[in-house]
Amino acid sequence: MKKIPVEQAVGCALCHDLTEMRDGFKGVAFKRNHVITSDDLEHLLNMGKRHVFVWDPDVEEVHEDECALRMAAACAVEGAHFEGPSEGKVVLKADRDGLFTVDLDLLEKLNNIPDVTVSTLPNHYPVQAGCRLSSMRIVPLVTQKRNISLFEDLCRKGNLFQLLPYRNLKVGIIITGSEIYHHRIEDRFEKVLRRKLHKFPAQILGTEICDDELDMIVGAAERFLHLGAGLLIFTGGMSVDPDDLTPSAVRKLGADIRAYGVPSQPGNMSLVAYLNDVAVLGVPGAAISMPTTTLDVFLPRIFTGVQFTGEDLNRLANGGLCQLCGNCHYPNCTFGRY
Repeated sequence: MKKIPVEQAVGCALCHDLTEMRDGFKGVAFKRNHVITSDDLEHLLNMGKRHVFVWDPDVEEVHEDECALRMAAACAVEGAHFEGPSEGKVVLKADRDGLFTVDLDLLEKLNNIPDVTVSTLPNHYPVQAGCRLSSMRIVPLVTQKRNISLFEDLCRKGNLFQLLPYRNLKVGIIITGSEIYHHRIEDRFEKVLRRKLHKFPAQILGTEICDDELDMIVGAAERFLHLGAGLLIFTGGMSVDPDDLTPSAVRKLGADIRAYGVPSQPGNMSLVAYLNDVAVLGVPGAAISMPTTTLDVFLPRIFTGVQFTGEDLNRLANGGLCQLCGNCHYPNCTFGRY
């Protein structure tokens, strides 16, 4: 685009909307792409417009609205839609509940393109239908065509965003501890787990309370597996005491333990394992006393069917120390998402 005096703009197309304010009125007097005529000059001067931006056909530039539409098309997401452009910006919104994921390497490359800005929710963020997921625009009114072409080329090489749907899972709950089995104390885990599972498409097959006996714990798990469980949750028995047998029971089942102990608190002594496609969780006592723990981090991803790796669990260290402030806005906070 180029800036020229209004008297020289006859026959030229405006680069952007021109807003007029007079006598309590505020609105668009001239729309973008309006071709200026001699009859418009007095009106423009009365608006205080001595100069206007018009398109220069010899310059390889793209307007912000066209940029926004092309950026949105390059980042199409199943289960979500873009709204806009408004003021040169498009917004991505979720059409369904699920887990929002971001290719962080690609996101960094896109934001390194001159004039381009893409902001998002954190990677692996659980969302509900209607949530805003991302906003993108260029900063100036126009940018060079090569910048948007580079944006499109990079997006073709990967998926910047995904919105992974939750799948239906049958869940078996195994509560361990001789003190609960022999009715010395009342179990408090089941209510907590049912409340957390209520957020997902979970069919709870039942709850079995087991003594601190390895065969009893393994037997309870095998019965739930026979009923088609896709998720087994063990509570208690997660510390280093001699009577804490949950990790041993998970090993005896033949599950592949991805982590026993994760670099994230509260819920440090958690266990994550898989028995083929069945997810297995060992939940420590922090889940009873703390409103948000690593369990809340694990469940959204487990219900998508995407398995954790050991590397994934180690990455929870960044943002994995919860301050339990109740008002967290730090984007890397693992717990501020729940």
